[in-house]
Amino acid sequence: MCGIVGIYLFNASKKDSLPLIEVATKTLNKRGPNHQNTFSDNQKIAFGHARLSIIDTSVNAHQPFISDDGNYILSFNGEIYNYKELKEKYLQHISFKSNSDTEALLYLLIEKGISILNELNGFFAFSFYDKKNERLLLARDRYGIKPLIYYKDENQFVFGSELKSILKFGVKKEINQSALFYYFQFNFIPEPQSILKGFHKLPAGNYLEIQHDKMSTKKWYSFKLPEKYEHIDYEKSKKSLISKIEKSVERRMISDVPLGTFLSGGTDSSVISYTAKKFNPNLQTFSIGFKDNEYIDETYYSDLVAKHLKTNHHHFNLSEEDLLHDIPLILDYIDEPFADSSAIAMNLLCKESSKHIKVALSGDGADELFSGYKRHSAEYFARNNKAKSATINLFEPLWENLPKSRSSKSSDLFRKLNRFTKGYSKNLTKRYINWSSVLSKEEVQKLIGINQISSLELNTQLSEDFNSVLYNDSQFLLQGDMLRKVDLMSMKNSLEVRVPFLDYEIYEFAFSIPASFKIDSKGTKKILKDAYQNYLPKELYNRPKKGFEVPLQKWLRNELSSTLVNEYLNEDFIIHQKIFNLNYINYLLKKLHSKNPEDSAATIWAIIVFNHWWKKYFLD
Repeated sequence: MCGIVGIYLFNASKKDSLPLIEVATKTLNKRGPNHQNTFSDNQKIAFGHARLSIIDTSVNAHQPFISDDGNYILSFNGEIYNYKELKEKYLQHISFKSNSDTEALLYLLIEKGISILNELNGFFAFSFYDKKNERLLLARDRYGIKPLIYYKDENQFVFGSELKSILKFGVKKEINQSALFYYFQFNFIPEPQSILKGFHKLPAGNYLEIQHDKMSTKKWYSFKLPEKYEHIDYEKSKKSLISKIEKSVERRMISDVPLGTFLSGGTDSSVISYTAKKFNPNLQTFSIGFKDNEYIDETYYSDLVAKHLKTNHHHFNLSEEDLLHDIPLILDYIDEPFADSSAIAMNLLCKESSKHIKVALSGDGADELFSGYKRHSAEYFARNNKAKSATINLFEPLWENLPKSRSSKSSDLFRKLNRFTKGYSKNLTKRYINWSSVLSKEEVQKLIGINQISSLELNTQLSEDFNSVLYNDSQFLLQGDMLRKVDLMSMKNSLEVRVPFLDYEIYEFAFSIPASFKIDSKGTKKILKDAYQNYLPKELYNRPKKGFEVPLQKWLRNELSSTLVNEYLNEDFIIHQKIFNLNYINYLLKKLHSKNPEDSAATIWAIIVFNHWWKKYFLD
C-alpha cells in the first residue's frame, strides 16, 4: 500500500508545473515511508509514488514502475491478491525483474488493457500512462477501499491519493458549498464530491481516461440486486459463506512483512481472526481498551476471543489522556474535513499495532453486507412492527423532552427513541437519509445559512427488499465514512489494513441471499453468527453492539473546552470566517452544557474539524 500523485498537462507552455511533483510526493510520506520516487517526461506527464513496502520489499519493486521498453509507466496503490495466478495465465512470456504485484499489474495492463480490471482481486487506485499515445488511465477498486481524487482545469489534470498532494500544484481553492452542506449533515462528504470546487473523487468501480484534451469516465464494475430470491437453502448458504471467507482471508495473508488482525471481540473481527488463525498458528491479534471508561470498553470480549483462539494477543489498555494527546496530530493529518470521532480510537489502534506489524486484517464491511447496525434493527422494527412503531411514535413529545446523549445507557435509549420517531413516519428514502444523518437539512441550513444545493442520490432505489438498505449502506456510508476512516488512520500510521469481507465474491454472495438470512426479530447478522456459532465463544452472541466510540461530550465540556472549543468556536473567529451562523453556534454550545445535549457534541466536533482544516488551508 502506498500513495500516488500525478499531473497530465493540456497546455505545453505550463510544463514548469512538472517539477512540483517532487514536493507533492513528499506530502505522502506517511502513506509511503519506505521509498519515494518520481517520474517525468519533462513535457506532459509526471508521476510520484510513496511506498509502504509489503510485497517484494526489494528495490526491484520500487515505483513508479517503467516497462522495459520505456513506453509504459505505472504508479500503483494497493494490493492485487491473485497476481500470481494472473501472471501464470497471461504473462508466462514476460521476464520479470521483481516478485511484486506492481510489475504484474503493469504488464497485465499492457497485454490485456482495461478488460483485466474485471479479473483483479484486490484493492487499488492506480495511474497508468501510455507514452506513445499520450494516454492516461486511472482506475479504482470495486468498492472504493483506496482513495483517488482528481482536479481538472483548462491547463492541467492533477490526481492523487490525498487532496494535500494535489494542492502543491497551485490549484485554485474554493469551498464546494454542496459538499459543505453534506459534511454537516452526515459528518463526512459523500463520494464523488470533495470539499473544494473542481475536485472529485473517482467513483468506486470506475476508470478515467485522458488522451490529449479529451476525458471520459466509465464504470467498469457494477452489481444489481436480484429481483427474486428463489430456492436458496439456508444451510448451504452458511457453508458457502464459510468457504468464501476462508478463501478471502487466505488471499489476504500474502505478505513479506509481519501481519496480524484487529480483534475487538465483536462477531466480524472474531470471524476474521478465527479464520486467519487457520493459516497462521502464531497469529498476532490487536485490540485497545479504555481503562477510564467502562461504558465504551470492550476488552472483556476481545480477551475472551483471543484466549479461545489461542492467539498472540496484544491488548493496549489506554487512558483518555492517550486519546486526547493525538487529537492535534489527527486534525493536522486530515486534508478534507471528516468528523467521525471514532477515528480518534482507530488512530490509536493503528498506532499501537504498527509497532508490531505492517499489515492488519479488519472486519470492516460485515455490518453493511450482513445487517449489523442499530439503524438496521430500527428499520426492521418499523417495517415489521407497525402497531408498536406507531405507539412509540405517539410518545414523540416525551422523547423530545427527556435527556438525550450518548454518555449513559438511559440517555442513549431516549436519544434512539427520539431519532426513531423523527424518521418513522417518512417514506423509505427520506427515513434512510434521516437515520443516516447527524443533522437534518433544516438544522444544517440554520448552521451555515444556505439551502441544500444538490439532492443526495442513492445508488439504488429503496424498496420493500431490505437488501436495498444494506446495498445503499455499502455504497454510501461504507465508502464515505467507514473505509475513509480506516484509510486515513491506517495511513497516518503507515499501516496497511485489508478488508476480507469486501472480497467481491463475498460481496456478491451477500447480496444474492435474502435479507431474511441476515436480520429477523431475534437480531442482526443472523447467517454470519449461525455459521460460526460452533467456533466462537457463546458470550459474543448476546453482547450489545458498540462502535469505536469516544467520550466526546465529556471532552468538549471539559478537557477540550479551553483549547479547541475556545479556539475554533469563539465569536471573533466565527465572525471573521463568515461561514457559520453565530447564533446557532451559541445554541449548540448551550445545548452541549445542558441536561439534554442530544448529538450536539458530534456537530461541535464537526465544526472544530472543519475550522482547523479551514485555518490550515485558507489562512496559514
